[in-house]
Amino acid sequence: MKQLIPIALLLCSCLTYAQTRPVIESPGIPQPDQTLLYAQRDTCDLMLDFYSAGPGSHPLIIHVFGGGFVMGVRNHPDDRPWYRQMADAGYHVAAIDYRLGMKNKAVKGKLSLPPVLNEAIQAAVDDLFAATNYLLEHAAELGIDPDHIVISGSSAGAMTVLQAEWEICNGKPEAQALPDWFNYAGVMAFAGAILSIDGPILFPQKPCPIMLLYGTADKMVPPGAITLFKNHFAGSETLAKKLADIDANFQVFRYKGAGHEISVSMRRNVPEELRFIEENVLKGVYRPIDATLTDAGMEKPGWGSLTTRDLYEATE
Repeated sequence: MKQLIPIALLLCSCLTYAQTRPVIESPGIPQPDQTLLYAQRDTCDLMLDFYSAGPGSHPLIIHVFGGGFVMGVRNHPDDRPWYRQMADAGYHVAAIDYRLGMKNKAVKGKLSLPPVLNEAIQAAVDDLFAATNYLLEHAAELGIDPDHIVISGSSAGAMTVLQAEWEICNGKPEAQALPDWFNYAGVMAFAGAILSIDGPILFPQKPCPIMLLYGTADKMVPPGAITLFKNHFAGSETLAKKLADIDANFQVFRYKGAGHEISVSMRRNVPEELRFIEENVLKGVYRPIDATLTDAGMEKPGWGSLTTRDLYEATE
């Protein structure tokens, strides 16, 4: 029997949450090689920071920052060392802006929340597709291998990249913004999920290789499933089960007892990330991993243990 619980209450955890990491610049923080305008919207210009892996053709990682679709920046000082680290490993990195669809958005009533949140997710996905098209169009001059573009995201960004691949696999109209021949080569999602307001979350087409990382005690992006009427939410644990059912090429790393801090754990997981890209993505090796880990050394920031109720009350 499906569990019916207040989807609006729990979805607030992943979509109205605003990361509160302080923006502190200091000497020695890596700078991008180029900052490029990739799209113009009615409300803003959308930029991307490009970190080059050097001359020649290289695979590309497009990263989408987190912040609950309320706040966040593509060039946070804590993230830029990871961008440069991945570039030094041989992968171009594009850290992109996207529209913050929940910023200054009033939500009136629990039942009105899912469609509003869905609009915010879709705006971010549309911007990711626009950035992808820009990078494909400029692949030759930037030295991008168009057949090997990996998307990565943190929190709201992780939801964005997972949603994007799900829309491609389901032939959603929004995915038609991409070239007919194109699909992403891989997905890395740090504390992500997928939201459907039109029924169950299915994969009629097998997705590209996917890497899921999350904390089992995450109260911001719940790892499990939430169902209410046609609204379906699948956190990382539920997605892992769905991907296993279709024999997809995926990996899941669940951190026992960890909260939402996994959303910003990119630098702590570089060896796993590189093996995933090199073997699952580039070599096409069917290499599923289902691992439960404990990392006592991982920093536990105050925002990492916020509860759904804390976040829901903050939106009232």
